[in-house]
Amino acid sequence: MLPSEQSLNSGVNPGPEVQGADISVGTVDQIQNLILDSADFEAFLNELARFSAHQVAGSGDDALCGITLLRDRKAATIGWSSDSAREVDEIQYSLSQGPCLTAAKEEREVYVPDLFDEDRWGPDYASAVASHGLRSVLSVPFHLQGEAQAALNLYSDVPHKFDGDVAVRARGYTREISQALRLAVRFSLHTDSATNLRATLESRTVIDMAIGIVMAQNRCDQETAVRILTDASSNGNVKLRDIAKSLVHSVGGTATRTHYEEPERQQAG
Repeated sequence: MLPSEQSLNSGVNPGPEVQGADISVGTVDQIQNLILDSADFEAFLNELARFSAHQVAGSGDDALCGITLLRDRKAATIGWSSDSAREVDEIQYSLSQGPCLTAAKEEREVYVPDLFDEDRWGPDYASAVASHGLRSVLSVPFHLQGEAQAALNLYSDVPHKFDGDVAVRARGYTREISQALRLAVRFSLHTDSATNLRATLESRTVIDMAIGIVMAQNRCDQETAVRILTDASSNGNVKLRDIAKSLVHSVGGTATRTHYEEPERQQAG
């Protein structure tokens, strides 16, 4: 069972920025209903990503949405509106840089008006994401006030999609739902749902291992290795993590298994 409605109402104070963000006054209530109606943490976050894309980008828009979580120096997409949203998020993790990582780590909004003109994270990031038919990206941090950091990532096939009012709406929206996300993340880390979170983080390790293998086999740098893997994923219409698992398995000769270690806990004394 996920956090109660009473716990969500505690301490929620949107502030002036949210009040002027053109977000429905019923947004918090709708988020609470998502929590109460979801069977587990993963289901809630995927529904939240779909709901967020609709709320921020507008009705009828085809924007993609992913939710990035940083914890113990590992990044993972824990909620996604579609498989495509998860795939483009993972490009950033493979390169260890990109707008969602910058937004989460530095707790500031990051906007890419047009990927065709973007070079802040090198040419490989922009070209890899653009190859999915996308043109603009907006990443807005959540304020979790704890051991984890997170960001809401929005993608559109329209350049300059998140200019003006849309950016204001996204900023207000993330402030408004940060309390709900913070409680859900905290709750999940102390229940069986933490297993799902660890599994998500472990999948990142498989991709990192595959990048290392490609670098060794081709004597290339990290960005080139990422490009080789993402090209193979796009050309073969196979998910990046599945490409990575297959490569690691072919080298190791056994089924791929990685381990995400939980933070050490003090023994009761």
